[in-house]
Amino acid sequence: MVKRVDINVRHITRVEGHGNIVVRATDGVIEQAEWQVPEAPRFFEAMVRGRSFQDIQTIVSRICGICSVTHSLAAIKALEDALQVQVSEQTTKLRILTHYGEQLESHCLHVGYLVTPDLLGQKSVLPLAASHTDLVKTIIAIHRVGNLMMERLAGRKTHPVRLVPGGFAMLPSPADLLELKQQLEETLPRLQVLAEAVAGLAGGFPSFERDTEYVALVKEPTYPFYFGDIGSTDIDERVPVHEFEGVVNEYVTPQSTAKWARWHRTSYMVGALARFNLNGAYLQPIATATAKALGLEKGCCNPYLNTLVQVVESVHIVERSLEIIDELLTAGIQAETPRVEPRAGIGVGAIEAPRGTLFHKYELDAKGNCVQANMCIPTNQNHANIQQDLEALVPQIIDKEQDEIRLQMEMLVRAYDPCISCSTHFLNVEFV
Repeated sequence: MVKRVDINVRHITRVEGHGNIVVRATDGVIEQAEWQVPEAPRFFEAMVRGRSFQDIQTIVSRICGICSVTHSLAAIKALEDALQVQVSEQTTKLRILTHYGEQLESHCLHVGYLVTPDLLGQKSVLPLAASHTDLVKTIIAIHRVGNLMMERLAGRKTHPVRLVPGGFAMLPSPADLLELKQQLEETLPRLQVLAEAVAGLAGGFPSFERDTEYVALVKEPTYPFYFGDIGSTDIDERVPVHEFEGVVNEYVTPQSTAKWARWHRTSYMVGALARFNLNGAYLQPIATATAKALGLEKGCCNPYLNTLVQVVESVHIVERSLEIIDELLTAGIQAETPRVEPRAGIGVGAIEAPRGTLFHKYELDAKGNCVQANMCIPTNQNHANIQQDLEALVPQIIDKEQDEIRLQMEMLVRAYDPCISCSTHFLNVEFV
């Protein structure tokens, strides 16, 4: 009897945006295995053209409700680069702290709400509220602290209002920082509970491996999220962020409304696993111990384990946040008034979003209005790698039951923590 596999997932659940998985095979011969992105492009590059540098942060923060702080900071870094603005050490530390809040919130959301249900055989997090009540409460508590950090520092947790070129529209008070310190100190043991729970469930991750290129910001001897040059596991050299367009090499493909990227190979991966493979030696002490407890080592090439690295990064973020808060409290919060004069220029900003390296580039005229913009989103850079992972995975599991094949493919896509709506930001079509 002919065995036919015909899987058409429209749309995959527990990811941001719309993505499809299509697999067709007959008697083990694979006829089609595709990762498809059908979502309509949103043209944010066009939206900011003609707008003042003072407006751009507000506009681009709307690219994503999960990564709005990250987009704001990438934009502000690019604008300050174009405007030749240098900010204070205090501003830099507060921005890093704000960014850490979003990293913590996003990682917790992905690990706890989107991936854990797969490991426990559930369709969503809702049944876990009854079956794993304490774990769900722990996840919610961690999630809230990430949101609190953004509220106290950026004015609100989504679409920040205090992040502006040159500094902050309003600075946090020492009382705000002390509140965050207390909450973060209480978060460390909660993260250990989460790490232990995930370690106990790690056997639910498929034992799939595929060697690929990993790309992330690198700034030795640190585990960078905010600064750095572009690093790759394929080369020893570091590339300045101003040359990012020669790294990402974006192109279009018929199966996706989002652009894809490639560098030294036909695909590469960005995100937590890439950061770990390039910078793991510089994790904070408790984070290093957590990585060891989870069995993570440099050179890991199982994309499903990206989720485990997000747990490790969350621990690192909390440890480093506590250090930064102590530094700020010791120095005292100094009043600052951002002053930025418009000028013509081109600037690039790079930052590690939860899902990987994000680039913003702006050209401004003499009045400080945007002439041209380019934004390269982490999920854009991951699409080709997801496709190649699927192509390698499907032959290994094609003999399994169809429901199991579907689950492992969905788990693979979810492991990347994709922000598909972000990635469909721009498409230039030439009709011939």
